Amino acid sequence: MSAHSLAFIGTGVMGRSMAGHLLKAGHPLHVHNRTHAKAQPLLEAGAHWHDTPGAAAAQADFVITIVGFPADVEATYFGADGVLARARPGTGLIDMTTSSPKLAQRIAAAATARDLAALDAPVSGGDVGAREARLVIMVGGAEEAFARAKPLFELMGKNIVRQGGPGAGQHCKLANQISIASIMMSWCEALTYAQRAGLDPGRVIESIGGGAAASWSLNNLAPRALRGDFAPGFYVKHFQKDIRLALESAAELKLNLPGLGQAQRLYEEVERRGWADSGTQVLLKLYAEQA
Repeated sequence: MSAHSLAFIGTGVMGRSMAGHLLKAGHPLHVHNRTHAKAQPLLEAGAHWHDTPGAAAAQADFVITIVGFPADVEATYFGADGVLARARPGTGLIDMTTSSPKLAQRIAAAATARDLAALDAPVSGGDVGAREARLVIMVGGAEEAFARAKPLFELMGKNIVRQGGPGAGQHCKLANQISIASIMMSWCEALTYAQRAGLDPGRVIESIGGGAAASWSLNNLAPRALRGDFAPGFYVKHFQKDIRLALESAAELKLNLPGLGQAQRLYEEVERRGWADSGTQVLLKLYAEQA
C-alpha cells in the first residue's frame, strides 16, 4: 500500500497504539486529542500535532477517529472546526468509536453530500488487542469505501468484516457488547463461588479457561482482577455508555434483554462506588465486597 497522509483523532488507551501502528507503517500522521500529553509519544515518533479535529482532517487522505462518547463523535464531525467542515473532497472518514448507529448514518449522509466517504468501524479487543494489532474491526458503509480503507484496517486488526451499509458496524459492536455484558457477570459469579467454596480462583481459571466456559474475558481480564489490577484496558464509564446505547437500540427494535439490564444495574453500582475510571474487570471487586 502506498503511503497516505492520515489524521488520527483520539489518542487514548487504544487510539495511541492504533495510531502508532499506522505511523510505523510509514504513513504521515496528523493527530489531535483533547489532552495534548496523551499524544506526546506519537509526536516524539514523528506525528504532527493540530489544535482542532478540522485542522488535522484538512491534511489527510483518511481521517480516523476513536473518541469517548457519541457527543464527542458529533462534536468531532459536525463542529465548526470539525472533520466534515475541513476534510478535502475524496477523503475517507473512519469512525472507530463505539457510538450510535443513527449517528453513523447521519455522518455517512453528510459525508456523501460533501464528496466524502464515511465508514463506521468500531473495534473490540481492548488495550491488548490495540497494542498487538489484533483488533476485531466491525465495519459499516459502502463496499468501495471499505475496500479503500481495508489496508489501513489490516495494520490495526486481524478480524475485519464489513457487516453492511452505514450503521451496520455499530449494530455489530452493540451485539458484541451485549454478549460481553453477560460474560463479565458469568466469570465474576463463577470465581466468587469458587473462592467461597475454598478453591484457588487462579487454579479454577486454569481448568475452566480451557473448556466450554472459556472466554477472552475470563482468560485475560479475570487474572488481572485477581491480582487487584483494575487499570483500564476498557473503562467502566465507556462500557456503561455502550450498554446504554445497546438498551436504547434494543428498545427501538422492541426487544427485551434482561441480561443486559442486570449488567447495567451492577455497573451502576460500580460507578456509585467511584470506580468509573477503572477497567471493566473491577466488577469482580463489587462481587467480592457484596459477598
